[in-house]
Amino acid sequence: MDVVISDSAVQTVLYVFEAIGVVAFAISGVVAAVRARLDLVGVIVIALLTALGGGTIRDLLLDRSPFFWVIHQEYLWIIIGLSLVGAMVLRSRHFDLTERAIQWPDALGLGVFAASGAQLALQVDSSPLIATMMGVITASVGGILRDILLNKVPWSVASYQHYAIIAFAGGWLVWGLNELGTSPAISVAVSALVIATWRVLAIAFNWQLPNWRRDDYTGPINLPQHQ
Repeated sequence: MDVVISDSAVQTVLYVFEAIGVVAFAISGVVAAVRARLDLVGVIVIALLTALGGGTIRDLLLDRSPFFWVIHQEYLWIIIGLSLVGAMVLRSRHFDLTERAIQWPDALGLGVFAASGAQLALQVDSSPLIATMMGVITASVGGILRDILLNKVPWSVASYQHYAIIAFAGGWLVWGLNELGTSPAISVAVSALVIATWRVLAIAFNWQLPNWRRDDYTGPINLPQHQ
């Protein structure tokens, strides 16, 4: 017997995954901001941009109004709360915050945002390519904004690690599962799990894209050294 999942159930699943992504990216933003020794306002700003930046650009490009965080204002309170608690705990406990401390929650955010972003685009009849790109934008723009505001070259596009390419492949997986008749809720869940797992393995085993060297005046391109 075929399992039929209602539209309301699909929207609930998308909301849950979106909330997970917001929390995960907010945590990575808090860790990055505390690591950069920003004040409390700076921590909140970085967390908000990291968690909401990609989804906002997605909604803008898809002409979705109002933005997702305007509809679900609880996201703002969650991010502010995480920023306040995270800043106090991380500073008082004197944790040794390394680059990898940012990457672990970021991996979870990448998975759920790439999958849910692609599915949201498919629901408004976007083409597979556009839906995939919306997933990449949802999952990566927040981290790029975070790094730029912290005066760093975004490592998601400069570290040669598997990152945006994972979100891109995951978007196609969402579309493919939909085409096979899989429920959108299951498509998002499976794709998010695959993307997050791929990213975790890439971090653990330091999987990288091919590097190259320039022979011009700029000299060789050196890979960033992650702690």
